[in-house]
Amino acid sequence: MAKTPVIGIDLGTSFSCVAVFQHGKVKIIENEHGNKTTASYVAFTDTERLVGDTAKNQVAMNPTNTLFHVKRLI
Repeated sequence: MAKTPVIGIDLGTSFSCVAVFQHGKVKIIENEHGNKTTASYVAFTDTERLVGDTAKNQVAMNPTNTLFHVKRLI
């Protein structure tokens, strides 16, 4: 059994999640809001990078710099 933790990413079209396998167990990592899934959105402003619901909530104001449904491009 590997002693180094293993990270797994489930990249979904609408939502994504991250888990770690360590000490024989899988733990899904919660986001900053305590949710086990995060909206698959990323946005860039002049001063910051936004992810998840924060990026999704401002897509109408910043459509040029907001990415979503990128799984379809991969």
